[in-house]
Amino acid sequence: MSVTERPRQSLAGLWNISFGFFGIQVAFGLQNANISRIFQSLGSDVGSLALLWIAGPVTGLLVQPLIGHFSDRTWGRFGRRRPYFLAGATLAALALIGMPHAPVLLAAAVLLWLLDASINVSMEPFRAFVGDMVGAPQRTTGYAFQTAFIGAGAVLGSLAPFALTAMGISNIAAAGVIPDSVRYSFYLGAVAIFGAVLWTVLTTREYPPEALRAFAGERDAPAPSPVAPRHGALWLLAGVAVLAAVATLRLERDLYVLGGALAAFGLLRLLAAALVRAGRCHNALCHIMSDLAQMPGEMRRLAVVQFFSWFALFIMWIYTTPVVTQYVFLSTDTASKAYNDGADWVGILFSVYNGVAALAAFLLPVLAKRIGPGRTHMSCLLIGALSYAAMLFVRDADLLVLPMIGVGVAWASILTMPYVILAGVLPPQKLGIYMGIFNFFIVLPQLLVATIMGAIIRGFFPAAPIWTMLIAAIVMACAALAMLRVRDPEAAAG
Repeated sequence: MSVTERPRQSLAGLWNISFGFFGIQVAFGLQNANISRIFQSLGSDVGSLALLWIAGPVTGLLVQPLIGHFSDRTWGRFGRRRPYFLAGATLAALALIGMPHAPVLLAAAVLLWLLDASINVSMEPFRAFVGDMVGAPQRTTGYAFQTAFIGAGAVLGSLAPFALTAMGISNIAAAGVIPDSVRYSFYLGAVAIFGAVLWTVLTTREYPPEALRAFAGERDAPAPSPVAPRHGALWLLAGVAVLAAVATLRLERDLYVLGGALAAFGLLRLLAAALVRAGRCHNALCHIMSDLAQMPGEMRRLAVVQFFSWFALFIMWIYTTPVVTQYVFLSTDTASKAYNDGADWVGILFSVYNGVAALAAFLLPVLAKRIGPGRTHMSCLLIGALSYAAMLFVRDADLLVLPMIGVGVAWASILTMPYVILAGVLPPQKLGIYMGIFNFFIVLPQLLVATIMGAIIRGFFPAAPIWTMLIAAIVMACAALAMLRVRDPEAAAG
């Protein structure tokens, strides 16, 4: 078969390919900066915040690999990835409209589940979409555009309540009621995610399967035979052991979720193994578990880095609001002006690190050319670890901007460099499923934070959430050290 190169994308083409991520990240920024505020306003204590965030990671574990699997195999009049973009954006917009009207904590948790699942449906195929649409010479630039839109969208999402407050919209409300500034911000987010994703859907045309097969290095090759995943029984036993320990030792109830997840994963591996041995591997479960078992070695090593780096990020997203309001604005009363001013300031801080990420996205490729993507990523993660450690000591609201600049550098690299490295080592015909599987290592730390951090806070520092920042610093440093085992794509290929 003839082999061709992907056409080079213009700047407008690169913009259109990734612009949908701007709206997705407006929604994600609103979620990260305001969900803990909404939960606390509806009566949640600090120790319960992590458990209330549990809906997102559990859903992500199911949604991301399935969307990756099916988007690899989808082709119709609307393309391959784009139908998933638009469906997810529509559902996310509805969840954003409903979230600030949640009357009780349970309703807010359900809407968070819908919002997180819908964002995942839109976001997961976007990672593979860049790999589909740009060739190797433009790969780093393509992901840099995506990172820039992620940063810009998150700035808007994080700043929205503060900006609306400055325009005269109230940022305080009676106990159990969400302030108008937050409510209107979520309406803005609904418009942003739907409009931006629709822009990408209408302005891009995907390459049909035969064109993708014709691109250099992507000739038809026999698909690897499915393999039976191993150790399913061990995962099941581990889950049962955690559940039994929680019940008999009266441990924190949050850990029931962790035990149930381990047991369910073990059962799925056992079922997939049985299907492979029976020659009935013609379903999504079997293919996903088989692909998980056959992950390329570099992806396995990079997954460890991803796990630790996102563990630190989720700690920041969940606990920055209680840390800043208690230690800098000196209030834990969610109905007070001081608390709500502090919560608004968290939005400012989050906008700072996202704004830095949007700018740093275009500087990272220059650094990566000099020292390689791997060393670039390790250096940025170390900067992030030092920045989290600095938050233990800063008690001035303005000075908190400095560690957020460092977090922004790390965030830019987390959103860019792992995908540059991955795109160089993954089989193109499985780009969607492997990007979905790679997102396991974003979701798993979120699940772990949601199930153990509440227990850690209640057990060791129930009135001092500041120590969550020390934990974030330690695990981000672990991510940087794990990069020592990851080779750059050129070295891995050799």
